[in-house]
Amino acid sequence: MKEKIQRIDSNPELKQLLLKYCRLKPGDIWVDPIKGHKVGCLDVRNFESMNKLMDGKKTKLNCSDPPYNIEVGGENTVNLSETDLETYMNFSKQWVENAIPFLDDNSSFYIWLGADQKKDYQPLPDFMIMMRNYKELQSRSFITLRNQRGYGTQKNWMSVRQECLYYTKGDPFFKVIYTDIPKILKGYYKTVDGQVVDNQTRSKSEFIRSSNVWVDCQQVFYRMHENVPGCYTQKPLKSIEKIVEASSVEGDLIVDLFAHSGTTLIAGEKLNRIVYTNDFDPIFAEITIRRLERYRMLGEEGFQERNPFPEIEIDFVSEKL
Repeated sequence: MKEKIQRIDSNPELKQLLLKYCRLKPGDIWVDPIKGHKVGCLDVRNFESMNKLMDGKKTKLNCSDPPYNIEVGGENTVNLSETDLETYMNFSKQWVENAIPFLDDNSSFYIWLGADQKKDYQPLPDFMIMMRNYKELQSRSFITLRNQRGYGTQKNWMSVRQECLYYTKGDPFFKVIYTDIPKILKGYYKTVDGQVVDNQTRSKSEFIRSSNVWVDCQQVFYRMHENVPGCYTQKPLKSIEKIVEASSVEGDLIVDLFAHSGTTLIAGEKLNRIVYTNDFDPIFAEITIRRLERYRMLGEEGFQERNPFPEIEIDFVSEKL
């Protein structure tokens, strides 16, 4: 079964139809009247735009998911946009350098990235080398999110991973997170207070502690309530909630400079944080706002198979286009 709305960003005619229903234009910022969240429609390469979004504030947590610059395709998608590596790295340098000044003295910086195994695993290695230049940041972990679906099963190992780099500035808060996977194996015996005990006896939880390999976050697909049709590369809400819970506390300001489907905003709303997020494209900024409004009205974390823009007949438009 295919989603009822095609991938938005690669469909110029569909985008043109949707733009007139967007409340933001480039340069605008929507301020949530209830909790003070912000959704910007700004260029992250422009420092003044970021200064406008942050308005003198600094963040305890920046969790950003920039474009991966790799080819990804499926039955009902076209390849995600890709540019040359030099152009992508210039873009990366610009947005990272505009983000760092707004990190608090003790803060966390998470960056999702891709690694194209057909092209020397880029852009991941060059991005990691670039990050060495920012001495105020300390590399902390290399997280792998395992997808349920993948590609390359006939002549290669199936690729099912997404990468996330974790950096810190200063000495930020960190909370140990446990999965919902129960411990079923005993072992690793150790003497404690004169008694030989196994790992389960010593543990603070009956569940497995979350490591830097995440196997407990369901990849988003059309049957899930958090699904947002038209938004590909959507991160599982659970993966962002892990980051938010581990690296911030209630009331903290968190930032996501690439809103896309608005997942970080929903995570922040659920976990009682303030979120400043942004998307260069007015359509994805609008979807982000609508997703928050839908969550507040119905308790739904996404749209499942429903059209985020009911103003137009998506089924008819998709067939026509």
